[in-house]
Amino acid sequence: MSAGLIILDRDGVINEDSIEFIKSPEQWLSFPQALEAIARLHQAGWTLAVATNQSGIARGYFTEDTLKAMHDKMHDEVEAAGGHITHVVHSPHGPDDDSDTRKPKPGLLYQIRDLCRLECLDDAWMVGDSLRDLQAGQAAGCKTALVLTGKGEITRGDLDQLDRPDDVVITESLLDFANRLLSDDLTLTAPRR
Repeated sequence: MSAGLIILDRDGVINEDSIEFIKSPEQWLSFPQALEAIARLHQAGWTLAVATNQSGIARGYFTEDTLKAMHDKMHDEVEAAGGHITHVVHSPHGPDDDSDTRKPKPGLLYQIRDLCRLECLDDAWMVGDSLRDLQAGQAAGCKTALVLTGKGEITRGDLDQLDRPDDVVITESLLDFANRLLSDDLTLTAPRR
C-alpha cells in the first residue's frame, strides 16, 4: 500500500530550468539531490508523479517526440538512483490557449488523480517552484510545498497572491522536502477549503 501521492513539477524541481526552455534531452540536466529525494520517497512507499507545463510544444521549440525523449532520460536517471516515477502528464498548450490542463488550472492534477484511481487529492502533495504550481495544487485540494530551487526564491515573494498562502510549506529543495516529510517535520495540516 502506498504511503501517499506526491505530484512534482518538473523544471526547477527535478531538473535545472532555463528561460530559453529545455528543448532537448541534452539540455535536460537533473538536480542530483532531486534524484536522491525521489529515490528516498519511493523507497519509503510514496507514489510519485510529475505534472508539467510544456508550452515549448505550442511555441514550436520541440516536438512531443523530443519531450518523450527528455522524459525517458528523466526516468532512466531516476531509476538509476533507486527511484520511480509512476505517471508523467504534461500540458502542451501555450499561455494564451484556453486549456484546463495548463497550470495554474488543476487539470493535470486531476489526470493524475484518475490514473491513480483516487477519489480526491486531499492527502496528496503538490511540490513546485512557481506560483502556478501552488495555485493548481490548491485548486485540486492538495497540500502544497514550495521548493526554493528553480524559480522558488522569486515565487516566495509572491505567495500573498495565493488564496491560502499560509498553507504552503517552504523547503530549500526537493531533498529538503523529502527529508522533512520522512522525518514527520512537515507540520502542515490538510488544506482548508
